[in-house]
Amino acid sequence: MEIRGPRQQKIKEPQHRINEHIRANTVRVVGDNMESGVYSLREALAMAEEAGLDLVEISPNAEPPVVKLIDYSKFLYQQKKKQKELKAKSVKVVVKEIRFGPQTDEHDFNFKLKHAKGFLEDGAKVRAYVFFKGRSILFKEQGTEILDRFINELEDYGKLESVPKLEGKKMFVMIAPKK
Repeated sequence: MEIRGPRQQKIKEPQHRINEHIRANTVRVVGDNMESGVYSLREALAMAEEAGLDLVEISPNAEPPVVKLIDYSKFLYQQKKKQKELKAKSVKVVVKEIRFGPQTDEHDFNFKLKHAKGFLEDGAKVRAYVFFKGRSILFKEQGTEILDRFINELEDYGKLESVPKLEGKKMFVMIAPKK
């Protein structure tokens, strides 16, 4: 039975098979400044040793598996760099919520409208909803009027993604920023 202390970590397996961990008998070798071709694993390992590089299995499902002659640590660094660039380029959608009641007053409405304009200008989506508490569900028309007015006021700042719909005690609408 193995017991590990709080500071001991489990060693992770490498993401790719390298050098002696490659299981195939024959491999297709590719790499910079060399002629690619199909070699036995022993020949490929000798080529990697001679060049002072690692043999990294790039495509294990190919027939025969494709291996590349590269420095493994440099390869991992480049992969991390690519993933970081992709993550930086991905767009993160922020959704801001604004809550109204069926009897929201004029001043409160304008205050929330000003915030919604700011959110849309910053590139965030706005999810506005009217929350019906208790028996206030009887005032669905007032909730619809508030959301319709809200949509009309924000016409210059964003476009409507979904029409007002009632789900449970909330009637909500989504507005996306204009590009």
